[in-house]
Amino acid sequence: MTKIFKETKVLLRNIPALLVALLIASVICMNLLANKSIDLGLDWLALDCGIFFSWIAFLTMDVVTRRYGQRAANILTVVALLVNLLVALIFLIVSFVPGTWSQSYVEGSETLINGALDKTIASSWYVIMGSSVAFVASAFLNNFLHFLIARSIKKSNFLAFGVSSYASTFIAQFVDNLLFALIVSLHFFGWNIVQCLTCAVTGAVAELLCEVAFSPVGYAVVKDLEKHDVGREYLDLVAQNKELKEKKKAEKTENKELKGKKKAEKTENKAK
Repeated sequence: MTKIFKETKVLLRNIPALLVALLIASVICMNLLANKSIDLGLDWLALDCGIFFSWIAFLTMDVVTRRYGQRAANILTVVALLVNLLVALIFLIVSFVPGTWSQSYVEGSETLINGALDKTIASSWYVIMGSSVAFVASAFLNNFLHFLIARSIKKSNFLAFGVSSYASTFIAQFVDNLLFALIVSLHFFGWNIVQCLTCAVTGAVAELLCEVAFSPVGYAVVKDLEKHDVGREYLDLVAQNKELKEKKKAEKTENKELKGKKKAEKTENKAK
């Protein structure tokens, strides 16, 4: 645990604050806006307003994965989740604080509107649970796929970044939307399986289009980080940990071979 805390501390010190803020803010906003469904006028098609922010989170993770690696993006994902849960807890406490929302001053409906706003800001346990599970699973998948595809392409141009980002984002966003729909929307919002599937696909397409539109910005950020060698302390720490791990593995193999040799010699002596 000490090792992971140290690595997280170094990572947060080496990632630009704006990237961390964008990820955390987008996670908080997309989970809060997941409470509102989008009326598309079609019974078989359903979406929620979380898609307006989710692409920002995935683009940010693509940038982090490209510069700092898959493990760094996973660590940042967990950090964002923990902050989101803290904010959700604060929102829940605020919903119980006596008072009136400014939007509830409608004659005859003050109590109804105020209660509705309190419930919205507090969210529900199933929304928080569903969004948390969906986000972590899809984020880890996105980071893994982006890293895997980028390593396979072995190039650092915009085309390589785009292919890695687009493929990983579409698949991960589909998983994110589908998991949330199956956990929350299917059981609590009255959606059916068809709506869950169409939400997953159409949401992934919409979020992919946003990623395509803003990927040049993400690529420019990656190149700027590389140009100014931002994050060198963390990258050196990762290299050092990898070298230490390989050294321990080699020592373990050597000790195993030595024990096997001694055992063979002992058996041979007994035979004599």
